[in-house]
Amino acid sequence: MTRSLRVDAVLVQAVIAGALSFAHLHDLAAAAGQTGWKAWAYPVSVDLLLVAAWRRLRNDGPSRLAWCWFLIALVASLGANVATAGFLDLQHPPAWLRFGIAGWPALAFLGGTLLAHSPAAVDHDPEPDPEPEPAESVPAEPAPAAKPAAVELSEPAPALPAAPEPAPELARAVPAALVDHARKVAADHRARTGTPIDTDTLRARLGVPAPMADAIAAQLT
Repeated sequence: MTRSLRVDAVLVQAVIAGALSFAHLHDLAAAAGQTGWKAWAYPVSVDLLLVAAWRRLRNDGPSRLAWCWFLIALVASLGANVATAGFLDLQHPPAWLRFGIAGWPALAFLGGTLLAHSPAAVDHDPEPDPEPEPAESVPAEPAPAAKPAAVELSEPAPALPAAPEPAPELARAVPAALVDHARKVAADHRARTGTPIDTDTLRARLGVPAPMADAIAAQLT
């Protein structure tokens, strides 16, 4: 069973663009006086520096060193493509072009050495997340003490009226604004009747339950 070949359009485009850029760099180096094998070595040097910088960016992440040499190689490649399009007289190349072509080997050697031997930036370990503070434990309310068993007496003792237990929790739950309003109601009642307001009247005027009315009345006294 034969395996069909699939042509990748992106790969074909990359090969064509690379070949054209390679030829432009060769022509520019040859026009600047670098003949023979030296003219072919220039495009190889530019492309290798471009690939090395891109590989450093891809493997080690963004860095100033890699971006610097990537842009230098890119400018050299793009400059050769533009220069060979008729913007420069390659029959009589300017002095700055000869200077740049002659100095490129040393520049490329420096860039390749730095990219190959400079240590990559090491990311410091992120600080560990602080451990969540344990929630403050709310003390459990003590269980009500068991009432002692009634002792049978020969004669029944007179029953004492049960004293009303204070309700501190309910008093604390009464909003301060409601207490202020109750004070105004009580003052109005005293001004009209000349007597202090009783709990039932206060409950009716405020429209609150009887336990809350008792707690408010306790704060008004």
